[in-house]
Amino acid sequence: MSDIIRRDPRAEWIARNRLHPLHAAMQPVQHSWMGPNGIIRKNVHGVGFIGPNGIKRIDRSGAQQGGAAKRTAAVEVQLPLHQVPAPAFYINVVPDMVGGRLSSHDRDLLGLARQLAGSDGAVLAVVFGEHKEAGFSTAGVDRLLVLEGHEFDGYSPEQRVQGLRAVDNQFNPRHWLLPDSRSGGGELGRRFAASLGERPATRVWQIKDQTCIGRAGAGQEDLARPLPRLILAAAECADPVSDTRHEVLPVELSTGLARSLPRIEDLGAVAVDPAAIPMAEAEFIFSGGNGVKDWALFHQTAAALGATEGASRVAVDDGFMARDRQVGASGTWVTARVYVAVGISGAIQHLQGIGACDKVVAINLDPGCDMIKRADLSVIGESAAILQALIDAVEAYRNGAKRDAA
Repeated sequence: MSDIIRRDPRAEWIARNRLHPLHAAMQPVQHSWMGPNGIIRKNVHGVGFIGPNGIKRIDRSGAQQGGAAKRTAAVEVQLPLHQVPAPAFYINVVPDMVGGRLSSHDRDLLGLARQLAGSDGAVLAVVFGEHKEAGFSTAGVDRLLVLEGHEFDGYSPEQRVQGLRAVDNQFNPRHWLLPDSRSGGGELGRRFAASLGERPATRVWQIKDQTCIGRAGAGQEDLARPLPRLILAAAECADPVSDTRHEVLPVELSTGLARSLPRIEDLGAVAVDPAAIPMAEAEFIFSGGNGVKDWALFHQTAAALGATEGASRVAVDDGFMARDRQVGASGTWVTARVYVAVGISGAIQHLQGIGACDKVVAINLDPGCDMIKRADLSVIGESAAILQALIDAVEAYRNGAKRDAA
């Protein structure tokens, strides 16, 4: 037999295709690598790895048994706890908290704050009103300040600016970070900067060596300037915190908030037809693909949920949906908070188009399709039966709410 080492084109193709079921098995085991800050990181699941406390860890990744596919039970990884007993300074973050939870933009912002805080500073998150978030500890929050009160409900920029002024007077943070978004952070940050008489850095996507770089010229140019105290950061400004957990110690204001008559009155939300919302701006998308057989039932379900309709390329090519409803690299890139894929197998172009969505729900008959692997929640079964059950559940919930109100 020849000693010539021959290439395996199929194995090379699988190693490049991250959606292939055998892709993970084709990747070389990496025991250590250099992180973005120049720190050498180690694989805690590696065989014979010695932890920071001298404790030898065993391999629980399933690699010795032939990969993760043979893993019998999920193992929860306990991240090291980062504590700051006496912070030298604070980095204050005001997340959008749309729906009471941290968005991907908020987590990027907290990752940037973690970089600015270093080992001596503490990241202080300022949240208005009640929230539903339980993952502050893994998002990089050292201190949490919740400003409660009905005056912060709805659209209340003046009251929120007053609250931030009170926080600024008490904690005197080194930097303020707000998301430069359309969900409220962009406007609140500019109002807060005007109140402080400071010039903020906007649309910041990178901070390095006390210099921040932001988008300018309709996003076609970069503008570098010295790092100011108030920063409005864009999405993907930094990597989210993933290797540590934090205390999330609650803090309070030492003095009460000043009350004043607002000049802006919130008259409540205005009902908008979901079909009139552009796909790129929709927060809840109900998308159908080749697996949808009853399109009338699909439209009925989307209307019951109040979702914006989308579709895969196959459904558009077959004439079931308009071309402007197509989701994917060849259609519209979406950033929905919730994306429901009904009967969509998950072509690579479609998965690229939904890459920025927070939560993905998949309804499909094939438990091994790529969309199921991408989804945060999967429902395996016939789409027609599932959609009808979903409509019944929504109607029962709304009827129960009406009876309780009566």
